Amino acid sequence: MAMTLLDSKGRLFGKVSILDVGAGLIILMVLFGIFLYPGTSGSVAQVGATTKPVEVDVMVRGLTSSDPAGLFNTIKNSETTNIIIRNQPYGQVKIKDAKTLPRTTVVPQPDGSVKALPDPRPELNYTIDMLITLQGDAQITETGPVFGNSKVKVGTPIELDGDLYNFNTSTVGVRVLEATPK
Repeated sequence: MAMTLLDSKGRLFGKVSILDVGAGLIILMVLFGIFLYPGTSGSVAQVGATTKPVEVDVMVRGLTSSDPAGLFNTIKNSETTNIIIRNQPYGQVKIKDAKTLPRTTVVPQPDGSVKALPDPRPELNYTIDMLITLQGDAQITETGPVFGNSKVKVGTPIELDGDLYNFNTSTVGVRVLEATPK
């Protein structure tokens, strides 16, 4: 008598139910997904990562304001600002320093050389370029500093948000400092 693959009751080789085999395979796949392939969800900060102070230089180019000097003084005299990294609010960091950058243009000289001279265009009276140094505590991982759940590297866009301003900047420098004893 030949044995069939499935019998009339839905059992494989007359011994194991095909529904039990399917349920077992699903359970194995779920366990594999949970334990062997965790994916990239969750925080990029690692458990046990050290926290150190970090300075981040951000550059603001061509920010338009009706009162650029007043805006600069507001930022320069602020102790802290809120930052948003890749659309993820981080919280407050210290404003360590702020400097205005000159607006120049290249002017050809009669001898064929060029000089960088102040840009005379009147519309530039309403724009400002700045270099702002921010300072805060970040987790230090193998791949660099992490504020909240966001890595901060040169080129990372950071949004500054204060009482009277909100604008985007670009990270141009990152320095990890030695922790100061408390």
